[in-house]
Amino acid sequence: MTSEQSAWTGMVAIDDTALAVTDTGGPGRPVVYLNGSYADQSHWRRVIADLGGDYRHITYDERARGRSRRATDYSFEACMRDLDAVLTARGVDRPILVGWSYGAMLAMHWAARHPDRASGVVSVDGALPHEWLDDAAREQIRRLFRRMSPLFPIARPLGLAARMSAAQHAEINIEANELCAPAALDPVFDRLTAPARYVLATGGNLGGDAKLMEQIRANLDPVLARNPNIRVSAKVASNHSKILRNDFRAVADAVRELAAVRDHQAA
Repeated sequence: MTSEQSAWTGMVAIDDTALAVTDTGGPGRPVVYLNGSYADQSHWRRVIADLGGDYRHITYDERARGRSRRATDYSFEACMRDLDAVLTARGVDRPILVGWSYGAMLAMHWAARHPDRASGVVSVDGALPHEWLDDAAREQIRRLFRRMSPLFPIARPLGLAARMSAAQHAEINIEANELCAPAALDPVFDRLTAPARYVLATGGNLGGDAKLMEQIRANLDPVLARNPNIRVSAKVASNHSKILRNDFRAVADAVRELAAVRDHQAA
């Protein structure tokens, strides 16, 4: 837990950019929300409203998303540095990390790297092991974003695009898929000692049909079997894209579940 902080909204400088951050302040348990690949912090408003004032909520926009500035580096490791910068700037200690999609990968990696600093992780239909990416798939991703680029201004409010080039969008997606390969993700799961809860969606999403997505979610079963710290909190009816809008209560309940675990351990 951190000491009580005042509410704050502003910019946090990191590398050659600055991130738009919102901190509700207060004495409650800190919860840090990590966005999907191209989304902004607005997607968490329903989860935050459901959890209410018993928690201290910290949200921020990644580089070139939302109100944050552009940068020269949009890699996964740059995003990990951003998380560290936000935690340091806001004096956050032992947060519960809640990540959706790409944000779930950030949360899992950060908690595995910092076992004494993470209070828990909620993965919202992300950080799921799969291995399908080959050279043909990489080129398909690049072509997809080139075709989509005229629609980026329309897609940004939906969390489907950022203020960056089509090539930069594609490389973020490719790197994220490579990080989901079992050879890359299994060591992260095995190092994780903080309690983690998954809220899984159902069916397909943009870029993945329903059968493929359900197969990917099933790949989590061996992970659950070998690491008792990782559990599924809920499997909801919404698909990947709509889960924060339609099943925000399940995400909020997973946060409450982790808070109760930590309270029990501290007793």
